[in-house]
Amino acid sequence: MNFIILIVLFGAMMWFMQRNQKKAANKRQEQLNSMQPGSEIVTIGGLHGILSSIDTDKGTIELDAEGVILTFDRSAVKTVKPAATSDALDDVISDAKAVTTPESTDDSKTPDSPFE
Repeated sequence: MNFIILIVLFGAMMWFMQRNQKKAANKRQEQLNSMQPGSEIVTIGGLHGILSSIDTDKGTIELDAEGVILTFDRSAVKTVKPAATSDALDDVISDAKAVTTPESTDDSKTPDSPFE
């Protein structure tokens, strides 16, 4: 009789543990699916930035960390805060375009460094 009670308790414990793990996995997946450009992201390494773009084919995201665009796997995301206001989103997009757009160089200028 005691053996049966132990088996039932062990089975109930396993069922509750699996249930909690499944809830946590579903919550994390919802969090990753709710990401959109402008969301504030914190990576598992502690880097804070604004989500610039999402590449679902590659499973990567691009973060704008004070003007520096960094690429991470989606699995590197720890927390997602809701998207910023539309003004902040416009600033992030314009900053990202400014970083990725090469500026024209004038070859007639003399270099500032003697090593160039």
